[in-house]
Amino acid sequence: MSGPTLKRLSAPPLSVLLSVILLLQVTVTVVSGQEEDLSKPDLDNAILEVFPTPPPPSPPSDRCICVPYYLCRNKTINTDGEGLIDIRFKEGPCPNYLEVCCYDPMKSSETTPISYDEKRTKCGQWNSEGVGFRITGHSNNEAQFGEFPWMMAILKLEANQSKTYLCGGSLIHPQVVLTAVHCVHNKDPNDLVIRAGEWDSQTENELLPLQDGEVLKIIKHEKYYGGALFNDVALVIVTKPFLLRENVGTLCLPKPNYLFDKERCYASGWGKNVFGKSGVYQVILKRIDLPIVPRSSCLALLRKTRLGMNYKLHESFICAGGEIGKDTCQGDGGSPLMCPLENRPQQFHQAGIVAWGIGCGDETPGVYVDVAMFRNWIDEQMVRENFDMSFYDPDYVPQN
Repeated sequence: MSGPTLKRLSAPPLSVLLSVILLLQVTVTVVSGQEEDLSKPDLDNAILEVFPTPPPPSPPSDRCICVPYYLCRNKTINTDGEGLIDIRFKEGPCPNYLEVCCYDPMKSSETTPISYDEKRTKCGQWNSEGVGFRITGHSNNEAQFGEFPWMMAILKLEANQSKTYLCGGSLIHPQVVLTAVHCVHNKDPNDLVIRAGEWDSQTENELLPLQDGEVLKIIKHEKYYGGALFNDVALVIVTKPFLLRENVGTLCLPKPNYLFDKERCYASGWGKNVFGKSGVYQVILKRIDLPIVPRSSCLALLRKTRLGMNYKLHESFICAGGEIGKDTCQGDGGSPLMCPLENRPQQFHQAGIVAWGIGCGDETPGVYVDVAMFRNWIDEQMVRENFDMSFYDPDYVPQN
């Protein structure tokens, strides 16, 4: 690996160096009770004459205003992913990395509404290069904007109308979110907000807006056991369907009892980076790639923990992970574990729901709800609620 390139600086003329040496030999003596001899050269000013301080950068023109990058006519972002935005680097006078200083901006969206047409795509469509732009500088496993359009955030509405993050979920129908029961258990549906299209929780300058939904009802698995999180699967129904766009789409579900055993999959969420009080929730949606761990191997590793040698892994669970530094963690509950379909690397179906784990990021795999085991239960609830199941059918091709 080559090192950094150093710029070679040209040496100043010999006459300039001699002038500096002579100036440094000059002393200005101030005797107590006597006036300073102002006829002698001022050392600081003299040095500045030889090496003048460069002028400060000119402030931006009055016409230059900070606008979301996609509103600037001269910096239109290509939808094929060629537009690059470094999330670690702030350049220029704009405070946010998704803003640019534009000298000829288009009219504000407040006066000229931007058209966001609804667009249904096939379920599980992976936007691996992002939507509208592609980020660089993502050294901490940040996902691209819109990379996993089915990713949902479940928020709690506080008394002061602020919203706090609870856990994740996946969109399987414009009006239905698949999540874990433990995320919403004993929660008042009126206190919950379901958010689609979220990415960076600290800004709303993304190309496509997020969408918030109110909860109509929560359907929990009737055999859920909170003591050990058995059958930890729930459906959250929102009052109005979300609009399907490039950053909001549905995730495919596997066939009943489909066996995930050799895949390498992805998990995403805004959960903590490490377990416990020292961990912090993530600002930008994160993603990690994880291997599915065979049941026998997972059980052997779990028995090495405080669970003990007599622990039995319930049939409603599958395992993934076990790689140092890669894991879902506290706050990721309810989020999806998704794997590419066989022979369709750009289309995903959901293998698991983040349930629990022993610590985070060590050799012990994380434990997930086995979604394939609950496919028939999900279908039954969808039929009862009169919802179209084609939104999570991987073989369905929308007719747009």
